[in-house]
Amino acid sequence: MDSQKGWRLVPGRTRPTYWLKGPAVELPVKARALIVAVLLALPSQAMSSEVGSMPGWLAGQWQMEDGAAWAEQQWLAPRGQEMLGIGREGFGPQVEAWESMRIAVKPAGKLTLFLQPKGAPATEFALSAASDDAIEFTNLTHPFPQRIRYWRQGQLLMTEQSRMDGSDAVTWHYRPVAPQN
Repeated sequence: MDSQKGWRLVPGRTRPTYWLKGPAVELPVKARALIVAVLLALPSQAMSSEVGSMPGWLAGQWQMEDGAAWAEQQWLAPRGQEMLGIGREGFGPQVEAWESMRIAVKPAGKLTLFLQPKGAPATEFALSAASDDAIEFTNLTHPFPQRIRYWRQGQLLMTEQSRMDGSDAVTWHYRPVAPQN
């Protein structure tokens, strides 16, 4: 934490636009347990870790803008038990990060998210929960992120990357974009 500015750097980010204001807040174990219990008790769209259909609702072109900071993702519709995606983010005209993404069914039948930032070897994140409009992948051995969530909130596509306990969360709010010709 930078005590002069009262900001903390989000892991993996280098520009001030990706910093979060305020001190890091660590919730007590009881508070976190209560939040989890409340979320689990909600009756809407139960989450499951069973392999179901591909998250076709993820397909499309998505964009987020926050001042000069921006992020884009594009996902192709499911075909042949996989979905392909690309993403990039930046500040002003500069591209600061990009990655290839793939959701596929592994030979053992487990739905898996493969991420390749800047062409690096793929990191696998196994399906941990899914519903009709949300999906979550996890990898306990990865330093950050360990949990990646995608969900629809009305017309928006929401994504969140965090540690397994939900700390250091970074959230993107993408809006759908009409394809450019």
